[in-house]
Amino acid sequence: MGAETTFRAIVIDKTTDADGHDTQGAALRVVDDTFLMPGDVTIAVEYSSLNFKDGMAVSGKPGVARVWPLIAGIDLAGVVESSADSRWTPGDEVILNGSGIGENHHGGFAERARVSGAALVRRPTGISAAQSAAIGTAGFTAMLAMLALERGGVTPGSGDVLVTGAAGGLGSVAIAVLSAHGYRVVASTGRVDELGDYLRELGAADVIERDTFGEPGKPLQSQRWAGAIDSVGSVTLANVLAQTQYGGVVASCGLAQGADLPTTVVPFILRAVSLIGINSVEAPLSLREEAWRRLATDLDLGLLDGMTTMIPLEGVLAAAGDILDGKLHGRTVVDVRA
Repeated sequence: MGAETTFRAIVIDKTTDADGHDTQGAALRVVDDTFLMPGDVTIAVEYSSLNFKDGMAVSGKPGVARVWPLIAGIDLAGVVESSADSRWTPGDEVILNGSGIGENHHGGFAERARVSGAALVRRPTGISAAQSAAIGTAGFTAMLAMLALERGGVTPGSGDVLVTGAAGGLGSVAIAVLSAHGYRVVASTGRVDELGDYLRELGAADVIERDTFGEPGKPLQSQRWAGAIDSVGSVTLANVLAQTQYGGVVASCGLAQGADLPTTVVPFILRAVSLIGINSVEAPLSLREEAWRRLATDLDLGLLDGMTTMIPLEGVLAAAGDILDGKLHGRTVVDVRA
């Protein structure tokens, strides 16, 4: 296709008023290939997905978009159209999660993308393009967290594993893959009555109220968790650490409640608890490929399909606020062609 090929995209831009105050806003625009940033692989995008970070960026919250104008979307799944990277040829079916897209490089909320071939992963056999988008950064991060628990020695026989923010995309996939491996999973959510059955269908053995962790507590509490996957942060994470048993591992994946961590070194010293940070954006290619191999074999695609909602590209603008308000659950896939 020529340089003047036009396509639709959700574009974030920043304006500055006379008083120097910055405001971010997003809109559905028609742009052309000259709008794209440098890269050695051009992709016909088929699907993306809506993550919490995307909700923040599209809703105008600071901290995600770092350049403007910027096509939003930290995930994409599509087909290679052209490539100057010898690893990729036209027709290859590829996935890209993070690696700066939707933050400092144009992302997946568009019908076309031009990116670095070094970060692409070949879509595993047996997973459709829509399913790979449904997994997306949330599911990819959930698998990175489970791998961290495994490396830390947490086994199904070690005891209960807690998943906070359980009804979100990351939490939903984490429950599904952990339970498939025989872990007894306890899910924490603020919508027990509404979503308890949903979480149990994913494999949660028990569902508890997030308020259990909502108030500051002692640095050491009764030992309950062999491991945990936390996407909430702040006071919740501090309480989870205080309740983790000797030698347990907590994987920290998000900060929905806050970026602060009001705790002490006591759980780490007296109980040898390990706190492992999960960075899906900068994960090296070898780890990306390992995570996707495991997702292809460990994730029940029927459960994935059951937790997935499909929206058109223009639907991102409304759904962004919904994900920030906690109104969505599971995974939201964006059909960028619709």
